[in-house]
Amino acid sequence: MKVVALFSGGKDSVYALFNAINTNHSVVALLTVKSSNKESFIYHLPAVGLTEYSAEAIGLPLIVAETNKKKGSELEVLERALADMKESVGIEGVVSGTVANQNHKEIVDSICKKLGLNHIAPLWGRNKAELLVEMLGVGFKIVIVGVAAKGLGKEFLGKIVDDTVLDKLIELKSKFDVNVAGESGEFETLVVDCPLFKKKIVITESEIEWEGSCGELIAKSAKLVEKSSNSL
Repeated sequence: MKVVALFSGGKDSVYALFNAINTNHSVVALLTVKSSNKESFIYHLPAVGLTEYSAEAIGLPLIVAETNKKKGSELEVLERALADMKESVGIEGVVSGTVANQNHKEIVDSICKKLGLNHIAPLWGRNKAELLVEMLGVGFKIVIVGVAAKGLGKEFLGKIVDDTVLDKLIELKSKFDVNVAGESGEFETLVVDCPLFKKKIVITESEIEWEGSCGELIAKSAKLVEKSSNSL
């Protein structure tokens, strides 16, 4: 099936793409929606500006749709972008990385139904901890770029997700009901390397913005490097 992948550069969108490609869907492009609303209830915000590096690393075209008052609501921008792609390149489906957020799934389901497209959600309903273990097992290098949950302090920003971090997230799940996948905004991620990448992303300059109990790693500059490099 000819599809477009909704793409934020975070672990779930990249792993959904990985699954779609491995099940022989023809991914023609990646679609990133950049929201002007810092309180967006649907779109991933931290490090979304680095999707151009992700797309180049993967070798797929990137389409960026930006929201603002003139273009209408956030959902109208997404619907318009998908409608344009159906007309211009003949997409038949949309891949999303939603795991357990019923509202997100219903939104994409509704837009796809309206446009006559299939919604492909390969991660839907999966165990969140198992998904993270799978990602790490196939070689995903995942950086935490945003935190907004009790128990997740400033020290998590910039951390590579490994077994130790996963154990901590599982612990916070039992203590504070933190979503292990971070899907409800508890934390946001950036994939800097995975089997789909021909090169890896290196953040060369960053700063931390922290307010109250939440914060974000702001990537001020980044580059792609050969995988043989020892850079992290």
